[in-house]
Amino acid sequence: MASIEELKEVRLKKLSLLKDKGINAYPAKVNRTHTLKEIVESFSDLEKKGDMVRISGRIMSIRGQGAILFVDLYDGTERFQIVLKEDSNIIYSNSDNKSDDIKDAFELFKETVDIGDFIELGGKLFITKRGQESLEVFDWRILTKSILPIPDEHYGLKDDDERYRKRYLDILMNPEEKEMFIKKSKFWRVMRDFMEGKGFMEVHTPTLETTTGGAEAEPFVTHHNDLDLDVFLRISVGELWQKRLMSAGFSKTYEIGRAYRNEGTSPNHLQEFTNMEFYWAYADYKDGMNLVKDMYREIAQKVFDTTKFEARGHSFDLADDWKEIDYVEEIKKQTKINVLDTNKEGSEIKEFLEKNNVKSDAKTFERLADSLWKYCRKSIAGPAFIVGYPDFIQPLAKRNSENNKTVEQFQVLIGGAEIGKGYSELNDPEDQRDRFEHQQKLREKGDKEAMMPDYEFLDMLEHGMPPTCGFGAGERLFSFLVDKPIRETTLFPLMKPKD
Repeated sequence: MASIEELKEVRLKKLSLLKDKGINAYPAKVNRTHTLKEIVESFSDLEKKGDMVRISGRIMSIRGQGAILFVDLYDGTERFQIVLKEDSNIIYSNSDNKSDDIKDAFELFKETVDIGDFIELGGKLFITKRGQESLEVFDWRILTKSILPIPDEHYGLKDDDERYRKRYLDILMNPEEKEMFIKKSKFWRVMRDFMEGKGFMEVHTPTLETTTGGAEAEPFVTHHNDLDLDVFLRISVGELWQKRLMSAGFSKTYEIGRAYRNEGTSPNHLQEFTNMEFYWAYADYKDGMNLVKDMYREIAQKVFDTTKFEARGHSFDLADDWKEIDYVEEIKKQTKINVLDTNKEGSEIKEFLEKNNVKSDAKTFERLADSLWKYCRKSIAGPAFIVGYPDFIQPLAKRNSENNKTVEQFQVLIGGAEIGKGYSELNDPEDQRDRFEHQQKLREKGDKEAMMPDYEFLDMLEHGMPPTCGFGAGERLFSFLVDKPIRETTLFPLMKPKD
């Protein structure tokens, strides 16, 4: 088998042959009259008319030899067969000046064209003796000469590292991958339409911040040259900014945008991802739960035509009743540990985690409790809302009036994981100040994920913010509904450069 370099050398010689004949192998103008999808959908009518049509696309296969060639063409909309016959007196359409056309271009095609090349062809539609809708070619020209071969259609790209680095080839050779990303585009469109239909206004908030807020995560740090200031890439989609808009008098806002977290990679986590967050004035977490349930069901039905899914070894139906599961009680049921009434050194939790072979590098009680909950949630298929979170888990949520050790927070749980989080937003400035100060103490203990205090945000709360519900979800939800790791559902995941 020839090496890549040897194959490249052969193709470079073919490119040189085209140039010797005065042919531009990379022209800008394309003269097609129809996409291949239009050809397929209107084949009968176009064939009856008998008019010349011009099509363009990438060569995916070449079959035959001698006096007839069968070529499969793909233009991103559809795939279609073209037929070149030696006795059709094919010409090479070199330019709009017909005097430049090259006669007897059948042999030129055989000598210079490879699988992977982009070409333009003119001809008439017909049906072969085997009943295959096809185009008989009377003229052709090169649009792009490929120097490297594309993968074999049968084998494709098997190595994950190679697939992610050359996603363009992975998608080209794998129709299911392309279909998934088309669905992902629709996923965001349906979510946006849902929010707009409920009266929410789309906004855009800063991605560079002097303090990170809205989540507990380690941020990426960069430098702003003009202000000579270190800044952070945001870790949430504008939570503290959108809540400022509630104070400003907007009642319903949402944003779909990128967030960045300098953390590890897992099937459910990436360092760069797209999320949607909404904020709803004069609403609480119960209102948010009802809205979110409707949104998830609408996304499922409109994007996937079903509410039934299998993900991470679980089966669930979003049309079912959504149970409310208490965070503290569920941990107690599974582990016998009451996280609201255990020693703050976390020895009881550590002992349980070690006994059950759960690895945790937690340095604080808050992170230990989170590790314990992650162990417990894996057995729950959902759909469910997890409620009753301790106040130390969420520093931005309003306290529960019936138990001030817990907050009015909910998380959507499907497939054993949390896929969306919301809460009644904390708008008591003194309580918020106390929790910011507690988060700062955690940072001083080495917890890089603890939240940074934002004292300008406290100024806003002192001016007053109405009761508000906020919620966020996004790429992780899509990855669960297609039951693939989130890295697989990302068009171009970050890759470490090759040496």
